[in-house]
Amino acid sequence: MSDLDSQIPYWNSAAATKTFTHPLHSPWLAGIGKHGGVLYVSDFLLQEEERNRARYALGSSHFDDYGVFETEDGGVFRHHSRSWFFSLLRDFTTVARRDITVNTMSGHEARGYRHWAASLSPAPTTERGLTPTGVVMTGSEGRPWLFVSHAGADLAWAEWVAWQLRDAGYDVELDSWHWGAGDNVIVRMDEALAQRRMVALFSAAYFDRRRWTTEEWTAVIAGRDRLVPVRLDDSAAPPMLRALKAPALCGMGEEAARQALLAAVAGPVGAPEVRPPFPGGDGHRGRSPSAGPRLPGTLPRAWNVPARNPGLVGRDELLVDLRGRLASGPTAAPVALHGQAAVGKSQVAVEYAHRFCGHYELVWWVRAEDPALVPDQLARLAVALGAADATTSAQDAVPALAAELRSRARWLIVFDNAEDPEAVAACLPSGAGHVLITSRNPRWHEFATPVPVGVLARRDSVSLLRTRTPWLTATDADRLAAALDDWPLALVQAAEVVATTSVRDYLEQLTDRAGEVTDAGKPLDYPRTLAAQIRLSMRRLRAQDSQAAQVLHACALLAPEPFTLPVLDGRRRPGASSFIGQVLVDRTARNRVLTALQRHGLARVEGGALHLNRLTQAVIAAQLTVPERAAAARHAGVLLTAAFPGRAQDPAAWPGWPDLLPHLLAIAPGDLVTDAARLAACEACQYLVDRGSATAVLPRLERLHRTWTAELGVDHAATRRATACLARAAAAVADHHRALSLHRGLLDRQRQELGADHPEVLRTAANLAADLMDLGQTDEALVLAQDTLHRYREVVGGEHPETLAVASTVAVCLAGLGRVEECLALAQDTVSRQRRVLGEDHPDTLFTASNMATDLAELGRLAEACDLAEDTLLRRRRVLGDDHPETLDTASNLAATLAGLGRIDEAVRIARDTAERRRRVLGEDHPDTRLSVALLNAIGITDPIGPDGPTAPRPAPSDFD
Repeated sequence: MSDLDSQIPYWNSAAATKTFTHPLHSPWLAGIGKHGGVLYVSDFLLQEEERNRARYALGSSHFDDYGVFETEDGGVFRHHSRSWFFSLLRDFTTVARRDITVNTMSGHEARGYRHWAASLSPAPTTERGLTPTGVVMTGSEGRPWLFVSHAGADLAWAEWVAWQLRDAGYDVELDSWHWGAGDNVIVRMDEALAQRRMVALFSAAYFDRRRWTTEEWTAVIAGRDRLVPVRLDDSAAPPMLRALKAPALCGMGEEAARQALLAAVAGPVGAPEVRPPFPGGDGHRGRSPSAGPRLPGTLPRAWNVPARNPGLVGRDELLVDLRGRLASGPTAAPVALHGQAAVGKSQVAVEYAHRFCGHYELVWWVRAEDPALVPDQLARLAVALGAADATTSAQDAVPALAAELRSRARWLIVFDNAEDPEAVAACLPSGAGHVLITSRNPRWHEFATPVPVGVLARRDSVSLLRTRTPWLTATDADRLAAALDDWPLALVQAAEVVATTSVRDYLEQLTDRAGEVTDAGKPLDYPRTLAAQIRLSMRRLRAQDSQAAQVLHACALLAPEPFTLPVLDGRRRPGASSFIGQVLVDRTARNRVLTALQRHGLARVEGGALHLNRLTQAVIAAQLTVPERAAAARHAGVLLTAAFPGRAQDPAAWPGWPDLLPHLLAIAPGDLVTDAARLAACEACQYLVDRGSATAVLPRLERLHRTWTAELGVDHAATRRATACLARAAAAVADHHRALSLHRGLLDRQRQELGADHPEVLRTAANLAADLMDLGQTDEALVLAQDTLHRYREVVGGEHPETLAVASTVAVCLAGLGRVEECLALAQDTVSRQRRVLGEDHPDTLFTASNMATDLAELGRLAEACDLAEDTLLRRRRVLGDDHPETLDTASNLAATLAGLGRIDEAVRIARDTAERRRRVLGEDHPDTRLSVALLNAIGITDPIGPDGPTAPRPAPSDFD
């Protein structure tokens, strides 16, 4: 065994076949160490995915050990961390180690670990039982290295502990001091635990199972002689650790806490050689103060920070990140916390100042909202430090303070609500201290490191609500948090309001009267309500840039989704409003507006897109006066029209629809006040109908139709367009009688107003012919379709796209009457023209080609039908997508053709896939879904959907616009 490297391939093979196992316990390991043996260990590591974390949590409650779990057949197993292996093998020297990926017996992929180790000569031990050599690394003067393990919320304590230990001569490792960007946290932690004693800072946060500290202490518990616990509060430790003596550092003075810490690390000292002094005598002299941090929670003499919020939740990670940035070096750059109004930036700054006050000799809070008042506040600090006297002017005191701060270290100056970087830049001090800024404006890059402050995580929102309102259920708290976008101030206000009203009533009021609801329930620890804060921000925005305020008013009527302001050239200048049109045409004006909106924290701006959250929109919209609302509606119409990508059936326009759809679906029908905006709203609905979402969009079409009929009249162009879209949506959900009724009434009114040959009238006639086909009234459908085709040829020509679409409808009618030969001839002529005029991949071309494949099959030309259907299906999948209803029509017809050719396996595969997709897209009860079931039954495959449907009809085009 002298050549250990040569043994590695052998043991890899042995582990793979599991030819050798042995229980790992100390006596057995000691025997190997005694005889100079070699050890190979291979096992599973703690897994990181949610399935195993849940198993570990459950096992921990049963076995008091994290990593233990029970399988369904009653087996009990345990996974370990790498650091557990290091601890177990601390008397061995590592030859090699590696992480591996293995497959478990249940087929899951899992992380594994392999370790090759050789024994060391027995090492002498000290009186305290510590091994001064071996795996525990030693530092200066033979003292062991120490690793400080802590929760993020206890970082201030961790830094104080680490400083005291280092000041006492120990070599210390602390993550925030020694681990850099790009380090693998797991690997660094494993190495630290394997080679150092661990000073564990026990607290409520420390034992939260969501934190890394869980893995740290469960790993080190195997080597308890290397665990040094101290308590930061009175929270109970897990059962497996309760027997450990953990001295308290809380509730005592700094010197007493220091002595308790050092005594815990040093361990028992044994009996003294000289008699202890009488306790009632003179006290001993304390240690000289060092330059290290004071005990956390002790305030510096120069201090004017507001009181901290005891209810603050969910900001530990941000505070740890903030501390890391400010403590990154002797001259750390200022940090600017930025975010929307009332998101909690100032609360975070206050908490940071309190939590880390022990690291500073002075902390000064400057209210910087009005830059003119900043110098006087800095002058007061200069007086407090002796850098100026009470008679010194602010003009002279500020430079004197700057010079004083450059000669000092360990100071923190907070500039709260500083909105104009250039206005306060001259007042930002430099030197070895720290500067922290809070601002709604994110544009601090020239003067500070911007750090965004967002809304709370959902679990923290729920925690905040239930802490303030204990009777609130977790479900109701989650509903409130979702409705309030996890906005801290809104959550606090809601907790106040729901104390006297039900959650259901509150949510209804929030929907109907957001401005009133967010103006109620002002908490004592906030200066104003959310509604008042938004009002104030809007007032300032209007005073600075009225054009930006108008854009924001318009966007408040849209969806709470990003909206990219279009960039138009002069030829596409919107005509409805030159005021808003200037923003869309003039890039300088556009950039100015976006900058102003971002600066006031009322919206996020990213890549030219403006994003208001739902609550901000609702409050701004509720605060609009009647004239302001009318202007906002006009401007919203201009924005939507400018962004309009094109007709829903134009493939070239499709890429532009997904981003615009939410806004055209969200704006209230009454706020669509221009004909162009109304057309765009109808096209948005049509776009979704064409993609199988008719059921979802029907309520929106009903509202548009109802509102415009009442406000504009039944004969208005917008009302007619809404009627046509509503009829097509009804046909798409198989409500053919309603579709027929709507189209008949619309056609009659159009003929009276526009004449029989108007293009709009001809589109309605073509759609009415399709309705008649759907209802089996094929003779009447053919007559109407042929008349419409003749009129189209006369009005727009024989090769106009709409003329060709009607020709395809006539072909379907002929097939429905059994005149398949005539149908095929017309379809072949039509598809040839469509390929030439529109292209082979145009949806209209593919529609005719799909029907022509059915014609060929009905005439017994199955091979030709199969080839055409396969080609059409491939193209439709590429152009329309796998789940588009028309793609599924072609797939269903292809399955039937394959079955006719005897290719049953292929037919079943495609038919099953089509049935599943139709279930998901159209629903269980849609006629097309039932047709897929009928096809499977006909092939001989039983499908559980329901009763057989009718034979699949040939689809007729119903998309004439």
